Amino acid sequence: MKKTKLYMDTVVEIEVISRKPSEEIEEKINRAFAAFQKVEQTCSRFTASSELMLACQKAKTPVEISPFLYEPLFFAIEVAKLTDGLFDPTIGKIMEKEGFNRHYLTGERIQSISDESVDYQDIVLNPETQTVTIKKPLIIDLGAVAKGFAIDLAVNELKEFEGFIVNAGGDLFAGGAEESYNKWTIGIQHPYQKDQIIETIQISNEAICTSGSYERVSPLNKGKHHIMNPKTKSSPNEWVSCSVIAPYTMMADAFSTVAFLPGGEIVMQELELKGLLMTPELQIKRIGGF
Repeated sequence: MKKTKLYMDTVVEIEVISRKPSEEIEEKINRAFAAFQKVEQTCSRFTASSELMLACQKAKTPVEISPFLYEPLFFAIEVAKLTDGLFDPTIGKIMEKEGFNRHYLTGERIQSISDESVDYQDIVLNPETQTVTIKKPLIIDLGAVAKGFAIDLAVNELKEFEGFIVNAGGDLFAGGAEESYNKWTIGIQHPYQKDQIIETIQISNEAICTSGSYERVSPLNKGKHHIMNPKTKSSPNEWVSCSVIAPYTMMADAFSTVAFLPGGEIVMQELELKGLLMTPELQIKRIGGF
């Protein structure tokens, strides 16, 4: 059974291979889609009424937040610590200034208040009270983790089936096996020819996420794309595409962004993550036994 819906400005496709009753499969698929809806409603910086944006508006005050916000925010901060701030979830205002502030459904553009000098250390999480305290006005961007988090929640609904894929615009988790009892064969998009595959891999019970400088280009500045170095406020261009395989999707999602940033390749090697990094000339570098 295969179904598709639109969430997070992405076509989400769920495919399930199972001998179980179709009613049971459909119910689980619907629950998986509901996870995407919940994460989008919670973590979107494009909607002023989202839990994320409401928390950002209450500087210097502990705000109790749900697990749907706490978990991806906690993970984003941990990755920020690991990379000494090269990966930074407080990049939201920089993204707004580059024109990445338009809601894909309504077309409305959001303009937020933020201090110029902020970083991840201005976000304080309290695990005992499940609260976040923001030290000064800033905008949190969870774009590098929220989709992966939603996929992982969806996977949790489907894990009992013999085989399944949750694919959100090329970021995906492949569980079990396909109909022929083989690993899933996954194609990696050609950076310059959208309808072509440049490489394929085989995975089972793993996630793969790809970030590409070709995916979203700033409408205001030609040389910039949606992956930004928060320290220089510029877009790195050493790679045109970075694919990362990891045990779960939020990790693959975050580190496909980390791989673009200076020193990101070294971080991936230290964590023994598998990656396929592609230069603008389409030269491919494999790391971690990819």
